[in-house]
Amino acid sequence: MDEHTHMTTSQDATLSNASPNTHTSTSSDSKTKWNLHDTQWTLSLFGTAVGAGILFLPINIGIGGFWPLIIMACLAFPMTFFAHRGLARFVLSSKNKDADFTDVVEEHFGVTAGRLISLLYFLSIFPILLIYGVGLTNTVDSFMVNQMGMESPSRVLLSGVLVAGMISLMMGGERLMLRAFAILVYPLVGILFFLSLYLIPSWQMPDMTVPEMGSFGKTLWLSIPIIVFSFSHAAAISSFVNVQRGHYGEQATRKSEAILKRTSLLLITFVLLFVFSCVLSLTGEQMAAAKAANVSVLSYLANITDNSFIATLGPLVAFIAITSSFLGHFLGARESFTGLVTKQTGLSAGVTDKIGVLIMFLAIWFCAVKNPSILDMMDQLSGPIIAMILFIMPMIAVYKVPALHKYRNRFSTLFILAIGSLAVFALLYSMLK
Repeated sequence: MDEHTHMTTSQDATLSNASPNTHTSTSSDSKTKWNLHDTQWTLSLFGTAVGAGILFLPINIGIGGFWPLIIMACLAFPMTFFAHRGLARFVLSSKNKDADFTDVVEEHFGVTAGRLISLLYFLSIFPILLIYGVGLTNTVDSFMVNQMGMESPSRVLLSGVLVAGMISLMMGGERLMLRAFAILVYPLVGILFFLSLYLIPSWQMPDMTVPEMGSFGKTLWLSIPIIVFSFSHAAAISSFVNVQRGHYGEQATRKSEAILKRTSLLLITFVLLFVFSCVLSLTGEQMAAAKAANVSVLSYLANITDNSFIATLGPLVAFIAITSSFLGHFLGARESFTGLVTKQTGLSAGVTDKIGVLIMFLAIWFCAVKNPSILDMMDQLSGPIIAMILFIMPMIAVYKVPALHKYRNRFSTLFILAIGSLAVFALLYSMLK
């Protein structure tokens, strides 16, 4: 998961500003057809979702064996498309044409609930920063030891330098940095696709043994938060639907859904190819070893193969993916922290921002030194909180908000509500066990 589209590109802004709201028959005809604007947004949302989460997805699903992988492959599309479509419908249900996510929440659920959900939004981003702090330190450490033949450096020093460096980049010119990394997404996607094909000759026949039903169900259930995390592009939905509302007027809902459907199809095809390629190239024991090493699947592949191409490219891709995701998420966390604190206290935005940056730096650094399991953090922190915002809250709104009543009791609504509830129960289970 990435957050490259926290800022809308100038191109998108131009498109939205230039679009007339007068709907003549000719203009409405041209707007119903698929066009360059729609393609750009499909790629933008795709780039938002393809991030570092995908690099850890094969490990988690691969450990469970072949059959959970097949079931998850079947569930991934309806989970991704229905959930993001529900969130888009929720944002579009506002009476205010310029409302963003937090405005819509306050409009439908009141100020107190609005602030609580804004806090949840911050809590859905912040653990991702901790995950990336750990992931970045382990990627660089693994590269220095395995590919460069160096001694493992002091973890306190290495993680401190890396986290401080990342945050300094953001403080220096955040918009410029995000633009740069938004451009990097596409070569990154190209390299991941190439690696997926490159690994095909090393595929092995998977273990087709049908697992015992109880453990099979449990594996599936506990994989849901990871799937939610890996395919999420929820961070971009608010700015995305607002641009469509300016560009398409009355057609915004229909066009948004068409773009989201194509994005989900593209994402699922691409990610599943990468996941299957990695899973079929590694044994269950190797997957468990990758989880124990707490590195991404690309770093692990680089360490166990003699292939210089994978050895160089794997860690580089992991580094770019984690760095670009980190920068986007840091911007999101910083903005939401400042907004939350300034609303609750009398502190100025400037002071709050400085306090927020310092707190986040110390927390990420501490977490990177401690090196907790990345997959466990996705499982137990990020996945369930994203599920609350992306799966549960828009579906509750379907029953509460009159403008959304027409979507009640539909299969997609009940399916997403069930999946979101399972993800949250997975969190409670892991806390209580």
